[in-house]
Formats: sequence, C-alpha cells, structure tokens
Amino acid sequence: MRGYDERSYGDGFADVYDEWYADVTDVDATVARMLSLAGPGGRVLELGVGTGRLAVPMVAAGLRVVGVDSSEAMLDRLTERDVTNGVTAIRGDMVDDLPDGPFDAALVAYNTIFNLLDEITQQRCFVEVAGRLRPGGSFVVEAFVPDVERRRRATSDVSLRTLAVDHVVLSVSVDDPDNQRAEGQFVQFSEEGGVRLRPWSIRWATPGQLDDMAARAGLTLAERCSDMAGAGFDDDSSQHVSIYTKRGAADGQ
Repeated sequence: MRGYDERSYGDGFADVYDEWYADVTDVDATVARMLSLAGPGGRVLELGVGTGRLAVPMVAAGLRVVGVDSSEAMLDRLTERDVTNGVTAIRGDMVDDLPDGPFDAALVAYNTIFNLLDEITQQRCFVEVAGRLRPGGSFVVEAFVPDVERRRRATSDVSLRTLAVDHVVLSVSVDDPDNQRAEGQFVQFSEEGGVRLRPWSIRWATPGQLDDMAARAGLTLAERCSDMAGAGFDDDSSQHVSIYTKRGAADGQ
C-alpha cells in the first residue's frame, strides 16, 4: 500500500483499538500463560505492546514487562492506562530496537508478527528474540491460521463492519497470495468526524512456516494450542498459540 510504514497501523487505530479489539483474546488466560512460563516476578518482553491491553495486567500479576511499539499514538494510550508506570515502554521497531536481555519469556500477540511485511524481517524477529531469551526461555506467538486454499487466488472485498445511527465503518481489502500479503482500510464515516481512514497491512505465514523460522533461530516448538487457555489444536483450528523454547543449558542441550 503506497505510503504505508511501520507507524501507520498504530497511528490509525490507537484511538479505537481498545474499543474494537477488547475481546479478541482472553486477557486473563494470556496473563496466566505468561506467568506460568516466566515465573513469579519474571521478565517478559512484549512485541507490539500497543495500548498495554496485555502488558498492564501482566504487571499487575507481578511480571516485569518491557514493551516495544513503533507508534507514539499507541504508547500514549499505554501511558494513560499504566497509572502505576509499571510497564517499561520503548518506542521502536520490534526487530531492530529490542532491549537487552535476558528475558524469561517473550510475547507477540494477536497476529502482530504478521505486521512484519516480508519473510526476511519475520525471520530476523525470531533471531533477535531468541538472542534475548535466557536458555530455556519461551517465545509465545499468537496468530490466525491462514486458509491457504482460499488465499491461492487474488481477491478483493468490500464489506460492512459497523452500522450505527451516527457512524458507518466499511472494510476494504485485497489479497496477494503470491507474496502472502493482505492489506486494506477500515473507512469510517461519522457525523462528528467526517471520513477517517484506518489502514492495515500484513504478511501472513502458516504455522509450519513459523516453526521453520523458529528452528533456524534456535527455538523448538514446545506446545501449540488453539487459544491462550490451552484448548486443543487441530486441522480445523482458525488460530494458534505456539510456544517456542530456546535451546540451551536450561533444557539440558
């Protein structure tokens, strides 16, 4: 998408993110999962921390969280939410600007790994995260499972997302299967604000492709579920939570 960069998504969605995506994942289950992996008082790195939807509850549970996000608008919302200043927030890229480790666990939630728009950058993300985990540390990746058959052909779509008395939101999207890319706009019309464009762009990957990236970075798939609460994963699952572990002294390798 012409003009789209690493800040476009956050800057476009920061003011509505908590309203639109409050229920996309189970916050309590996510906190419990990260607490079980990092341990009480453990150090957690969250990539694409956004408004702190997950980071602030993790801190409340006793974890020490460092969150990275490229959008100043998103981090401003995190500051408003994080009244205790418990989250260490870093404005930067989730590949090139990661803080020093070691971390007990890392998290990239709700498709955020797909915001890295090519395979090389996604691979580098796995490498950089692995380099900051302690031996035996965990990298948790939450993402949708692509319908590869449906995505074999280029498609476009215009559909209705929201209809209310004072606003309408349309979803406009295109698929580029050859490059495993999809991008679009949420176009919002409102009495108060006129027209507002909210762009997004992703490079999707299958669970198997993510496993290969993890393996090349020295990470091993330890568990795969269909949600943070640990529901079973099978061929019909539409999303996955994949937990990769860093090989090293802590696991006897």
